[in-house]
Amino acid sequence: MRPLPNSTEASLGRAIEALGGERFEVTLYQWLARCYEIDNTTMLAYFQNRAPEVLFTQSMQPRVHDQIFSTYLAGAYLVDPFYTLHLERAPAGLYRMQDIAPDHFQRNEYYATYYRATTLVDEIAYVAYSAEGVSVHIGLGRDAASGRRFSPRDIAEAERITPIVCGLIAQNWASLKSGGDFNDEALLDVLIAELRAVHDIALSPRQAQIALMILRGHSSVSIALRLEISAQTVKVFRKQLYRKCAISSQAELFSLVMPLLSQKLA
Repeated sequence: MRPLPNSTEASLGRAIEALGGERFEVTLYQWLARCYEIDNTTMLAYFQNRAPEVLFTQSMQPRVHDQIFSTYLAGAYLVDPFYTLHLERAPAGLYRMQDIAPDHFQRNEYYATYYRATTLVDEIAYVAYSAEGVSVHIGLGRDAASGRRFSPRDIAEAERITPIVCGLIAQNWASLKSGGDFNDEALLDVLIAELRAVHDIALSPRQAQIALMILRGHSSVSIALRLEISAQTVKVFRKQLYRKCAISSQAELFSLVMPLLSQKLA
């Protein structure tokens, strides 16, 4: 293993010394920024029974975090690929947006209304579990400030220090608490109940499941592969879904569903 430069080791030492203190987040970011070039960071805690909590942000490009409170925490997080990792209890580790995002992510309404405005061109995140039902994500991005994606060398360096970062996360945020047992099935139950209560729309569990996958940015082919059904069957369910909801586009589905989920879960 290649040794870290002395200045980087000193920066890591300061982050370790700051564990549990007010300056931990900034010292963690300073260490990571010495390991490889970063334009921004977004440190978030995801819970089972409430909206995420912003732990720390830093960016050279102000637009990166312009809508994090007004849009993301207000409900948009529910269809974010990193929140899906939380719901699925993905193993602790390093994840890259381009590897976890659905195949039509850049065509969905979440991307159009929120993600594009952040100017992010590449994003990675360390994901670790600090307590039962709590995952902390240290998101690190490249945005309009540099306009460059992470290089293979950057990713290799990010992966090399993953055990250290995840260990620090688990230690520093061990006091965060979460209740309940929320997962995709619970989210689908909320979706079905709210559509019926507010709009008198009765979706089947399968139609609701496909609605959620559409909102996350999955194509019919991607949905078919995940549900182990044919793409043609997915198209049939999609037509039924749109007919029941009296809509004709994914954008209209987003406008119909997200306010309901946001009011209930944000």
